[in-house]
Amino acid sequence: MKRILILLFVLVSLSNVDAQWDLNFAMGLDFKSSPSFRDYVNSSYASPGNQVTSFKSSVGFSTEADYKIHENFALGIEYNLQIDSYTAPFGNGGAYEISYNQHRPSIIAYYVLPGNGYQFKFGGGLGYRYIALSERVFTSTNYNSSGVGFLLRAIGNTLLSKDFYALIGADLRYDLPGELSNGSKSLINNASGEKLNLNSISVGIYLGITLTL
Repeated sequence: MKRILILLFVLVSLSNVDAQWDLNFAMGLDFKSSPSFRDYVNSSYASPGNQVTSFKSSVGFSTEADYKIHENFALGIEYNLQIDSYTAPFGNGGAYEISYNQHRPSIIAYYVLPGNGYQFKFGGGLGYRYIALSERVFTSTNYNSSGVGFLLRAIGNTLLSKDFYALIGADLRYDLPGELSNGSKSLINNASGEKLNLNSISVGIYLGITLTL
């Protein structure tokens, strides 16, 4: 990641075109498949009528800064936060809860198609992934994991007023944050004996705004 940031700085410094920054703010939904998470919850805590499905939705929030090195090329830095949870009745009047936040910063390269009052961006990138998870079965226990993730993205912007655009975007992500632990304990699927990980493939749809500087 450090080398990528240095490369970004060098490319920006060498650019000989008028700089333009796009600042994006968006929120949306991810539809993700995380087999290890699904099997862990379904085998131990989910009732037959409350199973985690093969594709589960989660909420995502993102902010991004893109620098146009050329009319048709831009480099961006994004911070994305994915939030997910699951709750089910457990025991005699109790409840089982599992929730997590996944932090997904990424470096992204874009091919840009500009137009009069609109623009399209198509790109891909990668970055660090970090998960903070909490599980409560009578008492709460915290876990975490870290790894890497990859994404492909398409963005469309439509001019609303000067320097202010509407944004619609779609992502395809492959995240590999790895197995969860808290240093002394890992989460184990009792049915398979495997450690829980939140590796996933997901499709996301986002709406937001873009400010140009």
